[in-house]
Amino acid sequence: MSSIRSVRSVGLLGFGAFGRLVAKSLSPIVPVVVHDPALKLSDVADIDVHVGTVAEAGGCDMLIVAAPVSEFVTALREVRPYLRPGATVVDVGSVKVGPIKIMQAELPDFVEIVGTHPLFGPQSARTGIAGRKIVVCPVRGRRVARNLTAVLRHVFKLDVIVTTPEQHDREAALVQGITHLIARVLVRMEPWPTRLTTASFDHLVQATEMVRYDSAGVFSAIEQANPFAAEVREKFFSLAAELRQELEERAVTE
Repeated sequence: MSSIRSVRSVGLLGFGAFGRLVAKSLSPIVPVVVHDPALKLSDVADIDVHVGTVAEAGGCDMLIVAAPVSEFVTALREVRPYLRPGATVVDVGSVKVGPIKIMQAELPDFVEIVGTHPLFGPQSARTGIAGRKIVVCPVRGRRVARNLTAVLRHVFKLDVIVTTPEQHDREAALVQGITHLIARVLVRMEPWPTRLTTASFDHLVQATEMVRYDSAGVFSAIEQANPFAAEVREKFFSLAAELRQELEERAVTE
């Protein structure tokens, strides 16, 4: 497709678990320049990427920012002097409202901006990313966002959901916020039964395993950086408390 051929190089800032997945997915298609201060050459021994400077990554046609929320502003300010006119900057974070506002404020007007959130991770994408969901939030440069959407659909075979940052965060506050919250509690209840289990419990364990190894930064972003997470979390705890009260009252009367 012409839209993917026009991107001659992709820079990647951040090489955590998800950054690694991004590099593995892109490197067979386009040259990838990776920059992460903590990166070791052994970390990329099995991936065909170039480990470069922040200037080299920032000078690519497209820059993907996979830095943690806590380091997001710093990463943008470091790479900003090296961005080229017409380049596209893409983020892949779990929260969209805050990071997109930061990109709009910190990045020069001559670059395009697209917010994305892949609704999968290294655990859930172990068998491949085809068919997985990804959110796209057009920000600056509608044509670029349309082209990227087409590439994600037709080249990577992803299920693309185009929406606004606000709508994304409202839905993610429940979808991700409660999932990670329950998983954190279940992990603390180990060891789990392994013999007398039901299909529903097995699914619950499987869901927990998909997110239990997510970094503290991912959990913090989902539960604290999302502006709608606190409201959803409070509702969850309130309903759980109501249910507990109902059970205690029923036990007294029976």
